Amino acid sequence: MKKINIGLLVITLVCSFFTIMGELDKGIVIILKDSSIVLTATLPYIINKLFNIKLNDGVIFVWLVFIFLAHYMGVTAEFYNKWEGFDKVVHTFSGVLTAYVGMLFLPEGVKNIWFKILFIIAFSALCAFAWETFEFVCNILFGGDAQRVAETGVTDTMLDMIVAFIGASAFSLVYYVKEKVKN
Repeated sequence: MKKINIGLLVITLVCSFFTIMGELDKGIVIILKDSSIVLTATLPYIINKLFNIKLNDGVIFVWLVFIFLAHYMGVTAEFYNKWEGFDKVVHTFSGVLTAYVGMLFLPEGVKNIWFKILFIIAFSALCAFAWETFEFVCNILFGGDAQRVAETGVTDTMLDMIVAFIGASAFSLVYYVKEKVKN
């Protein structure tokens, strides 16, 4: 898994490098946007070095795939504008990512599988809510429309939260099956 993660990181960084080199003439905002992929992709490793918090390889894998999809493919390669369903794919994957992280925050000693599943899904829903709130506030402060309110009303935001819930539920189902097999 470590080799796969390093491979994903290298692919993301190489794509980012070539994107930055190809857009040097487009201004500082575009260069900073493209460069931010480097920071977000390496964030698990930065957290490990600065705070001595070791994230497991599974979380790093899901993080790197998510960053590549959301940040590089979605924003830089403009898949959000080119492919209508891409946003839903990314938000479904974010449900899996946040469910995985939620599983890591499960209190030790809890035996009830249904509590664990409820906790994982609730954690993921909280993360989806926090993200959509962040997008909403940024839209107000900076005049953007990341939630496409002008086009869709709240439909896009609600669908984003629903597919994140579906991703978390799918993760929870796999978790449930693994726990049952283990016990």
